[in-house]
Amino acid sequence: MFLDHPLNVSDVWEILPPGTITMAQPWTYGCDGKWLGRSGVFFIHRNVTTKENIWWSFMRSESYTAIHRDLASLTGLLGSHLPMGAVSDWKGAIVAAVASHFGIIPHQRCLAHIERAAKRLLPLNSPYAATRALRKIASLLMEVEQPTDPRVWNAYLARWEKQYGAMLTEKTQAPTGISRSWWYTHGNLRRAWRLLTHDQPPLFVFLINRLIPKTNNALEGVNSNLKQKLGSHRGMNTTRQAAFLSWYMTFTRVKTDGDLKKLWGYWKTNISRN
Repeated sequence: MFLDHPLNVSDVWEILPPGTITMAQPWTYGCDGKWLGRSGVFFIHRNVTTKENIWWSFMRSESYTAIHRDLASLTGLLGSHLPMGAVSDWKGAIVAAVASHFGIIPHQRCLAHIERAAKRLLPLNSPYAATRALRKIASLLMEVEQPTDPRVWNAYLARWEKQYGAMLTEKTQAPTGISRSWWYTHGNLRRAWRLLTHDQPPLFVFLINRLIPKTNNALEGVNSNLKQKLGSHRGMNTTRQAAFLSWYMTFTRVKTDGDLKKLWGYWKTNISRN
């Protein structure tokens, strides 16, 4: 019965409003999603400063429209308690939605996502020294801690480009009968290079705004926990998975027996009879 009638996040906000709305100190916003197969994504909005889940929803995709709908509801409830900064994996829809609803606030691009993406493009045991060398530079990104560190890290990139840069423009001619006439020989190397060198300012926002973390690990931990919980309840269809996760998020708001009684009373009176 509970999985057929979960509490809506707006109901939870009414019953147990998050502490974020009464905070006097600045806070940082983070968001991420847990995909439920190919059916959709359970999306979480979080105050990463206090580690409080403030909104959640089940979306069919991480589109701007879906995230915009969440943030429109969230900002209406937050009122003047908007975040001073944000951290995310830098998907275009998220970046656009954050700017649209929170204004031009400092927005950190998650360094852990950058490192993982670079390593997927740069195999550890690649036969090319250039690939192995760029992978090593990518792994140093997480060690950036001081304001002078980006300059040192970029010096490594400049040294790599001087030694191996020609490989970025190397082309392979297509055999006869192929519609394309050529392609870049080291496509993944080019992609990794662009990932590390293009639009760098969002990588180092955390050095200027120390309240903003350099990774989205606070959300990654939540997602990992959700995955583990779903793994313990295999066999549920997507609708029930989303309902289960919604209940799990709801109970993250419960701090006392009194909170639990409020939830139970509201659910029994307004939800279970529908």
